[in-house]
Amino acid sequence: MFTVVDSPYLVPDNGTFTVAEAATTPPSGSLGKRACKRRLKAATKELRELQRVLYAHDRYAVLLIFQAMDAAGKDGTIRSVLTGVNPAGCQVFSFKRPSATELDHDFLWRTARSLPERGRIGVFNRSYYEEVLVVRVHPDLLQYQRLPAIDPDTIWQERLQSIRDHERHLAANGTVIIKFWLNVSLEEQRQRFLARLDQPEKNWKFAVADVEERKHWDEYMQAYQEALRGTSRQWAPWYAIPADDKPYMRMIVAELLVQTLRRLGLHYPQPDADAVARFGEMRRLLESEAS
Repeated sequence: MFTVVDSPYLVPDNGTFTVAEAATTPPSGSLGKRACKRRLKAATKELRELQRVLYAHDRYAVLLIFQAMDAAGKDGTIRSVLTGVNPAGCQVFSFKRPSATELDHDFLWRTARSLPERGRIGVFNRSYYEEVLVVRVHPDLLQYQRLPAIDPDTIWQERLQSIRDHERHLAANGTVIIKFWLNVSLEEQRQRFLARLDQPEKNWKFAVADVEERKHWDEYMQAYQEALRGTSRQWAPWYAIPADDKPYMRMIVAELLVQTLRRLGLHYPQPDADAVARFGEMRRLLESEAS
């Protein structure tokens, strides 16, 4: 398993994390917008090379999980961080309301089908964590899952245990899991919703249901706290990233990803001795074609 990158935003694995103490804005004296963009550009440039080596090395898969309240900036962050990465080595899946077929399986099934293979970066825009977030806030959704039995006193801890076991299994088999909670404030979300109403080109992003969900903000924050406390582990760390400042958020996510990949000891594979022995012969054959 890889070594976790330390950060002020790393959620500890000792159960002490609290949402109330998690920042939604950068610390005082942080870099300005232009400096953040320069750092992001440098990180994405390095990420392009690291992704090529990851693909050739073919020993690890990388899974990035993004969770957040609506309008926190998941789509823009994914787009900004992975810009320029070879599409052949990257895949992005957005998980919305489960289909009838997905509901006929266990809650990990639909995401398990979309896990990245070795050599690739996979991105989950929302994930199986919805089952301990949205479904926890709206437990009536459980009725559609047709479970044989539901114990309201134990189901959420059981699901968190299933997630821990699932992620431990993936990590033991070469999947590097990095999870980002983009922590937007209630007020910043309000301003972004208003922007979606004020700007015609953003109207399509506005949904009445998103505003209705604001009534459950405190319940969501409690659910996030329990989920991050219960599943941030050395093999699958959570980072609670301030999301009120988009340039800062994107820079931090990109740099954490780059620092993680640096620690994997990636390298281009070396050809075997027999192949190397024939390089000279192959060169002569290719050069002879020009004569």
